[in-house]
Amino acid sequence: MERALATFHSLLDQVSDADLGRESHSTRWNNRQLLFHMLLGFLIIRALATLIRLFDRLPVRVGRGFARLLNAGTRPFDVVNYLGSWLGGAALGRRQMTALFDRVIAALHRRLDRETDVELARGMHYPTRWDPFFQDYMTLADLYRYPVRHFDFHHRQLTLKDRG
Repeated sequence: MERALATFHSLLDQVSDADLGRESHSTRWNNRQLLFHMLLGFLIIRALATLIRLFDRLPVRVGRGFARLLNAGTRPFDVVNYLGSWLGGAALGRRQMTALFDRVIAALHRRLDRETDVELARGMHYPTRWDPFFQDYMTLADLYRYPVRHFDFHHRQLTLKDRG
């Protein structure tokens, strides 16, 4: 997480506004919007961790059914995911995105430091069609690793002259 945070800072500190407005590689977002999407991968962890804590206590069939239901809603999810990142990237400036990234990483560190081995082993089934890094079953420990994998994947899609 610290590496992703340092990379994010470096990117936003060093690139031009023109670079941020340039189309990214293999997405419909520009670089600024893609950077917000990369941040979003960290922002959703709190909600996903809450779901793990809930579904881990329910019968497995309930979690599997929920994951199937979410997979069935992939198309609407994709639209919301696209528009949310488009809007977030359009609305937030460099300082706001950097400050938000700082806060979310600090919060994730605080939360992770409090997690027990028992908590980290809790898990649930995930909608694998929503993200290539979602596995059929993910533990809380897997979830904490997810946003960095997501960040690294999308970092390669940026089309910045100076990639930090």
